Amino acid sequence: MEKEKDKTIIDKIWDLFASVRTAVVIFALISLTSVVGTIIEQQADPEKNIKVLAKMFGLGHDAAHKVLDILDTLHFTDMYHSWWFLALLLLFAANLIICSIDRLPRIWKLVQEKIHPVPADYIEKMSINKSVTIKGKSAGIKEKITASMSSIGFKPAESAEGQAVQFYAEHGNYSRLGVYITHLSILIILAGAIIGIYFGYNAFLNLPEGETSSVAYRDRGVELPLGFELRCDNFEVEYYPNTEMPKVYKSWLVVLKNGQELMKKAIVVNDPLTFEGVTFYQSSFGMHPDGFGRGILILKASSKDGKAEQLNLKVGDKFTIPGTAVEGHVRDFSPALSFDENGKAFTFAEQMVNPAIYVDFSDKGVQKYSGWLLKRMPKTWALPDGNRVEFLDLWGVQYTGMQVRKDPGVFIVYLGCIIMAIGLYMTFFMSHRRVWIALTEEKDSVKVLIGASANKNRASLERKIEKMANAISAEHKGGK
Repeated sequence: MEKEKDKTIIDKIWDLFASVRTAVVIFALISLTSVVGTIIEQQADPEKNIKVLAKMFGLGHDAAHKVLDILDTLHFTDMYHSWWFLALLLLFAANLIICSIDRLPRIWKLVQEKIHPVPADYIEKMSINKSVTIKGKSAGIKEKITASMSSIGFKPAESAEGQAVQFYAEHGNYSRLGVYITHLSILIILAGAIIGIYFGYNAFLNLPEGETSSVAYRDRGVELPLGFELRCDNFEVEYYPNTEMPKVYKSWLVVLKNGQELMKKAIVVNDPLTFEGVTFYQSSFGMHPDGFGRGILILKASSKDGKAEQLNLKVGDKFTIPGTAVEGHVRDFSPALSFDENGKAFTFAEQMVNPAIYVDFSDKGVQKYSGWLLKRMPKTWALPDGNRVEFLDLWGVQYTGMQVRKDPGVFIVYLGCIIMAIGLYMTFFMSHRRVWIALTEEKDSVKVLIGASANKNRASLERKIEKMANAISAEHKGGK
């Protein structure tokens, strides 16, 4: 009690942060707030979170809106950038540092303390001990003992005093530092996370085909300069056969800086583009808000004689099949064409699910035939007269939706994870083990006394000592 009274405020603060109980409380607070941050979508449109709260807690729209306002005031809608979440991380870091500093000197002393010979009665009192008596002289079994110790991973040293001989060895003394290496890794991961939070960003970019952007966007339209320009040369969606379900969507991107092309890559889901620490992930797609009027129809017209030409047209344009007098007139376009039970065409979606063009064909002013050419149905490209018109694409009407992420702390986090793996391996799969073997001559026999200690996984060492004792005894009998 008197010691507690003599403590200064600094001592009391130190004791508070050196407490494991404090670590549990801080970690619990981080976990609980992270749960809220997982439920509430961060930096999102408020309507999304209102719907989540209304559905989860059975609230009306107005009540859910009020709850969200409270959470927004407490910074739960952007909690990973809030002062209080940073404070929790710093408190947790301080707790780890002080806990480690408080306990490390004692552990470091054990690590640095070298093994040395001990009295025989001390070996007998060890938690792991074994005694074997064999006939003969100690000189005759030294090599066998050295070999048996080596077989279980020890390199023994020898000490002799009078008629008594002792072998002793240790390994894994630095394994005691595993928990502190794990603590260090957590601090490195926290540092990387904080750097990522305050010097990186998560954003989005909807980039139409043929357009270039030098910025990405955070919530509520906040612009984030990229430091370079990104252009989308093309975007394409591949659907599963006979369905409207996307199979693959791919964006052909070009990175430009000062007007010079520095990098090209076609990205798909799980295969992003990274440039100067900024990563673009394929996440969505959609139609340009200006509609289909801005698009360019890409067709390939081929005559039955094999003459072909690629055409870039607009809806309403005319073209001629090369080497013939057959003229085509693009009358209409549908992004998602289907036919009802009466065979009448209709558009069932605004997305480019099943694009098609309606073309009239005439020969020297006389109409010959007309019909729909579907991009996903090549059999519609063959014309009755043996000519062919391929509908390759409608370019410039779709945008690629990308998540844009910059995280300068990610490599620090990776480093922390590697160090954590090392620390956890040392903590759980390695131990500080010591072994002593004392030989004492007694008339015509030698008493072999084996003692050992381990700071953890004692059972494993005990099995090895038993195996070593049996090997010494068996080899000696075999030598007889």
